[in-house]
Amino acid sequence: MSQHKDLNLTKDYSSNTGAKYTAREIAGQPKLWKEVYKLVIEKKKSLQEFLSPILVLKDVRIILTGAGSSAFIGKSVQGILQAETRRVVQAIATTDLVTHPELHFLEEVPTLLISFARSGNSPESLETVRLANLHCKHIFHLIITCNKNGLLIRKTSFNNYYTLILPSAANDKGLAMTGSFTSMLLSIILIAKIYNTRHLQPQFDNMILNAKKILGKYLTLIKGVSKNKYERIIFLGSGPLLGIARECQLKLQELTDGKVICKYDSFLGFRHGPKVVANKRSLIVYLFSNDDYVFQYEKDLAEEISAGSNYLPAIYFVRKIPGLKNSILDIVLESATLMPNDFNIIPAVLIGQLLGFFKSVELDLMPDNPSVSGTINREVQGVHIYDIANIPR
Repeated sequence: MSQHKDLNLTKDYSSNTGAKYTAREIAGQPKLWKEVYKLVIEKKKSLQEFLSPILVLKDVRIILTGAGSSAFIGKSVQGILQAETRRVVQAIATTDLVTHPELHFLEEVPTLLISFARSGNSPESLETVRLANLHCKHIFHLIITCNKNGLLIRKTSFNNYYTLILPSAANDKGLAMTGSFTSMLLSIILIAKIYNTRHLQPQFDNMILNAKKILGKYLTLIKGVSKNKYERIIFLGSGPLLGIARECQLKLQELTDGKVICKYDSFLGFRHGPKVVANKRSLIVYLFSNDDYVFQYEKDLAEEISAGSNYLPAIYFVRKIPGLKNSILDIVLESATLMPNDFNIIPAVLIGQLLGFFKSVELDLMPDNPSVSGTINREVQGVHIYDIANIPR
C-alpha cells in the first residue's frame, strides 16, 4: 500500500487529547453531508411552502448573515442563490448589521433574512434578528443552525420564520468551524435549488467522491506541505470560491493561533496591490474554478507568477497546469472541467482546514483549542449589545 493511503485523521489522532475532535470533525464531513442532503430533501415540501409566498414577491430582498465563518457562508453562496432565485441577494455580516442597521435594512422592502449560526448563542445573531424586525415592515426569517438548544431559536419571538436544525454532528466540539461551516453551506445551496432537486444527486455524489479523494489520496501530501516553514499563506478564488478562500485563510490563521499570517483575494484582484504581501517565505493556494471561462483569467495569473524570477511555491487545487515550475502539490479532482457544479466549492474548504490542522500540530498547538492566550473562543466573548433607541442619531 502506498504511503499516502496510510494516514487516517480519525485513527491517527484519536489519542491526541488536543486534536481528536477537530480531526474527527474534518474527516467526518462526507458522512455529515449525506445526512444534511437527506434532511433537506425530506423537508423539501415544507421549505417550498415557506419560500414560495416570499419569492413570488418581485421586490423581495434576501440578506445572508452570520459572524466570522458563518458570514463567509453568505459570501460564498450569494451569487449562487441570486442566480437560482432571480432575486437580489446580499451577504452582510451580523457584525455590520448590528452597528449600522439603518444603512442596510430598508423599511418598505420585503426582506428574507437568512441567518447562519453554529451555536445560535452569538449576541450579534440575536440582535440582528431583533433589529430586522424593528427596521423592516415585511420581514421573513430562515434560520440555519447546528444547535437545537441555541438562544437564537429558543429566545427569539417573531412571525414568518422557518428553522432548519442540522444533524447534531454539525455542532463542532472544536474551536474552529469545520463540519458546521460546510454543512450550513451545503444546506443553503440545496435550498437555493429546492425547486429543482431531481438532477442534483450526480453532482452531489461527485462532490463526495472529491472530498474522499482529498481525505485519502492527498492527506499525507498536504501534511508534508504543512511541515514547511511558511510565514504567509495566500488563498485565491473567484466568484463563490472567493468566499471559500476567505474561510480558508481564517481557518488556517485560527488553528495556528495567528503564528501563520494568511491573506485571501480574487485572482484578478490580487494584481491590484495585494500582490505586494507575498515574500520569499510565502505559499500561494490557487482554488481554481471548474468553469472554463473563469479559468482563463486564473490561469493567466498562475502562469505569470510561475514564470517570474521570484515566483511563489504553490498548491494547485482542482486543476493541474502542466509545465509550471512552482507547483509543490497538484490536487486534481474528478469532473474538474465539466459544466460548473456549485457543490464543488465545498471540498475546497478542506484545503484550508487540513493545512490549518496539520500546521497547528506542527507548531505544538492543540487544534481543538489552539488559542494559547484565549484571544478567541468557540463562542464569541465580550460583546455588549446596546439599545439603539437610547442613543441620539
